[in-house]
Amino acid sequence: MTDRHTKHKAALAPFRAASYDFSAAAVGAALAEIAPEATFRLGAPFGDLAGPDALFDQVYRPLFAAWPDLERRDFILIAGEDEHGMDWVGCAGHYLGTFLQPWLDIPATGHLVTMRYHEFFRFDGGRVVEAQVLWDIPEVMMQAGAWPLAPALGRELTVPGPATPDGIVAGPRDDARAKLSRDRVVDMLAHLVRHPREGGVEVMELERFWHPRMNWYGPAGIGAARGIQGFRNWHQIPFLAAMPDRGSADADLVFHFFGDGSYAGVTGWPNMVQTLSQPGWLGIAPAGQRVEMRSLDFWRLGPDGRIRENWVLVDMLDLYGQIGVDPLARMREFNKARQGFDAATGRAA
Repeated sequence: MTDRHTKHKAALAPFRAASYDFSAAAVGAALAEIAPEATFRLGAPFGDLAGPDALFDQVYRPLFAAWPDLERRDFILIAGEDEHGMDWVGCAGHYLGTFLQPWLDIPATGHLVTMRYHEFFRFDGGRVVEAQVLWDIPEVMMQAGAWPLAPALGRELTVPGPATPDGIVAGPRDDARAKLSRDRVVDMLAHLVRHPREGGVEVMELERFWHPRMNWYGPAGIGAARGIQGFRNWHQIPFLAAMPDRGSADADLVFHFFGDGSYAGVTGWPNMVQTLSQPGWLGIAPAGQRVEMRSLDFWRLGPDGRIRENWVLVDMLDLYGQIGVDPLARMREFNKARQGFDAATGRAA
């Protein structure tokens, strides 16, 4: 008998297939079938949408108009039950196509463009009832030469899929292995938040949890890093310097961890709350206020049980918005004189 998590992956297959050779009719029909009454929680600037029609009309249709050969490519597909008894399917990959028309006022390039996504679908009764979705819109802005804020400390690149060709985890489900992967990541994070409140770098025990050749794939604006020291240099040190109370509000948050094969995923909306009290991160002046962060993550564990790859997306546009910075508005200011923009309004012509 097929386990329910494998069934949930199969239930998403028509949507994923229709999105590969993107067809408006097929994608719309697949969404209506699998998620007829779902709530879709998307990152900025979209927000929460009720039902597949709203998602298609307000999100997919404009993207398809701008990238008329739109294509979806999953490189991770995992499923499992979280600690609250909820069933999830997590997908990561890239949307890609030829950027022929402005989208969100990002100027078209006429070239191939890619945009990473992390999408988590919660199932109940065989249907999607909720989705939590982050698209790396700053990545698109950078490819268009239109990112108006500080450059990343990490490496900006089109993030690769897993080094091992097993990111699309097939059934039947191995519950013991899935639990091992999930528990390992949860244990790692429990140690990670001990620093700096409980001691120096040693309390995180990074070498116990992370492979020395690990890759950390952060969102555009933060960038990717190689190895434990690369992760610390280009992300963790400036992040904690700016927000040293990281983890202090975790008891008030709801996390959804699940494992599948050698992979684990987490979603939460939000899953970080901390105070931006010091300078040094993303070129942001210390706002002195608490900020919420939506971070949707995937990990791949190697044969030795240590993390070899970590894919991270953060709702960067929402984060900036909380401290009074609108990257899309600032992008429009930069591009008033650029071909394809109306100089009077600062918007796409």
